[in-house]
Amino acid sequence: MKAVTYQGHKKMVTKEVEDAKIIESTDAIIKITASGICGSDLHLYHQGDLFMEPGFVIGHEPMGIVEEVGKDVKNLKKGDRVVIPFNIGCGECFYCQHDMESQCDNSNETPANWKLDNGGLFGFGNLHGNHWGGQAEYLRVPHADFSSFKVPDNNLKDEQVLFLSDVAPTAYWSVEHAGVKPGDTVIVLGCGPIGLMAQKFAKLKGAERVIAIDNVQHRLDHAKKYNGAEVYNFDEEKEIGKLLKEKTQGGADVVIDCVGMDGQQSSPEPKLSRRSQQRGTISPIITAAESVRKFGTIQLTGIYGTPADNFPLDLIFNRNVRVTSGQAPVIHLMPKLYQMIKDEVFDPTEIITHTFPLEKADEAYKVFDKKKDNNIKVILKPE
Repeated sequence: MKAVTYQGHKKMVTKEVEDAKIIESTDAIIKITASGICGSDLHLYHQGDLFMEPGFVIGHEPMGIVEEVGKDVKNLKKGDRVVIPFNIGCGECFYCQHDMESQCDNSNETPANWKLDNGGLFGFGNLHGNHWGGQAEYLRVPHADFSSFKVPDNNLKDEQVLFLSDVAPTAYWSVEHAGVKPGDTVIVLGCGPIGLMAQKFAKLKGAERVIAIDNVQHRLDHAKKYNGAEVYNFDEEKEIGKLLKEKTQGGADVVIDCVGMDGQQSSPEPKLSRRSQQRGTISPIITAAESVRKFGTIQLTGIYGTPADNFPLDLIFNRNVRVTSGQAPVIHLMPKLYQMIKDEVFDPTEIITHTFPLEKADEAYKVFDKKKDNNIKVILKPE
């Protein structure tokens, strides 16, 4: 089968790889019809050597048609149309039973020197269970009964339901986990797909002000047009965190970081020493700490996969700031968000700007990485 493989720094190549096949009796094989490229995939594009070997199949936003099921799969059959969440959950452990599927106890069985006691994810290499991803023609889905969402209405297009895999539930959970409430002022760092969707859900939650931060003008324009956000370009401001604190009269109730370690330095962040284990930047965290109010909340949604130097603990502790973080548990949210899409509460297709065939993944990654051609969200489709 053809699949998008990590081949080193900024090298994502579509190649022929071993066919996906049933390994466990609870597996299913999905014929992929669409798969998104996520901002998290850009972390791998830039820092993939930390998590995977060349040749690993990536992608964690897939959907498609069930091709084959193991003998113990009860809820799926050949021909079912499914969206596959980026979390892999067994459905039986404590975490899966309590809506914390991203920390499933039974989906990450990689060697102890890699394992950080976290759950399994598609397409993220050894750190998250070594499960091949869904930017491919076919995908093996472990624990398929639990780790899939059967689409009830086949009249909805792939583009309408694809983002149930990650973007929509991750953004929704970020707003919920941060405790956004009616009347709040919410700052969202980053206007990529997750950031844009988080802005929308913050508005739907009743936030009085939503402030969007980025340095790509077409993404800021999108945030203003579709989400009614106030926008600031951090390239045009010397001290964006302090400016935001001033503009919000003491800081925002909630700051949601949808950027992570691949962000650009926009705050006075000390240079890393040669001995540092940190990769990338923590500039978004510094901006968040500078712009949140006392007793406010910082939600870290963008990925931080390494230790961090110069973490602004003083700004957080001394001002009673709460920090929430982590990989969103998305499986239990998929039915609710599906119904919201069906009821036209929000339209996930607003963020789609580009569709590429699977064979042109290298070009697609370059466009997405450089934000070329007013790019916001890319979908790959096998031909």
